[in-house]
Amino acid sequence: MSQSPAPRDHGGNLDAACARYGGAKSEWLDLSTGINPTPYPLPNFAPDLWNALPDKGLFTQLETAARKFWNIPESAAVLAAPGCSALIARIPHLAPTSGTVAIRQDTYNEHAASFRMAGWTVRPNGGNASVHVHPNNPTGELTAAAEIPDTQLTIIDESFCETMPEASHIARTAQSGTLVLKSFGKFWGLAGLRLGFAIGDPELIAKLGDMIGPWQVSGPALATGIAALNDPTWAADTREILTQEAARLDELLQAKGAKAVGGTTLFRLYSVDNAAAWQDRLARGKVLTRVFPYSETFLRIGLPPRDRWTQLEAAL
Repeated sequence: MSQSPAPRDHGGNLDAACARYGGAKSEWLDLSTGINPTPYPLPNFAPDLWNALPDKGLFTQLETAARKFWNIPESAAVLAAPGCSALIARIPHLAPTSGTVAIRQDTYNEHAASFRMAGWTVRPNGGNASVHVHPNNPTGELTAAAEIPDTQLTIIDESFCETMPEASHIARTAQSGTLVLKSFGKFWGLAGLRLGFAIGDPELIAKLGDMIGPWQVSGPALATGIAALNDPTWAADTREILTQEAARLDELLQAKGAKAVGGTTLFRLYSVDNAAAWQDRLARGKVLTRVFPYSETFLRIGLPPRDRWTQLEAAL
């Protein structure tokens, strides 16, 4: 009998935290995920968005909005998907045969897990495919254009790049074999909507579309994405707010002895003496944070909602 794969390490999972430390979910402050705590306001949905299959016109409107918001090259194709995770799980199957993919260890672990499940060999460098999380999660490091090799399959995961749009590698989507991933849930704070994008090589996008199938995004998700991507003012204002809140978080944590070592304005990465002990202490104050299996000192913390900073302060 084949064994089930080991569960991947992620943020979230409030159920487990409640079971271990007690309390209802509403009492907890989940700072483990890096999702904007002030989400984009949902539009007023037309009733038929809930009881009809999404039509082609909505998909076209979303693609038009995405092309304008991200300044996507005309030669690149765009695919909306039910979250970036759905894309990450399928991308390793785009190549006709498996090979070797270059993925750094201290990064979002779904990429390596998906390639391994598809029979690929994962190593830090070299190979006929490469994955670059930009900015990296959790360190926040940026990948310079010169550091991205021309491989058979080149994936650039920009799930957190909306906080720094000037750093985007979107222009590279005009190159063959390249895909850039964009998350809607992180910056716009609507992870439960399940919306993500793959942008790049039309041949690869067409294959991904066939894998995912028709009506892959719900009508309400399409309508929300259209409204948000057509609202650059909200995006600009949000970037300013996130910058201010991230600085406030750094000041608070550093006053308690943590050292800021990276992250983005949606999540901060700190070096502490014992990350597991810090996580445990914060959890006793009903604050959920993130530690990593490859580091005993890394502690990642997202931004709290504006009305719940006192809970974080008390837990510290």
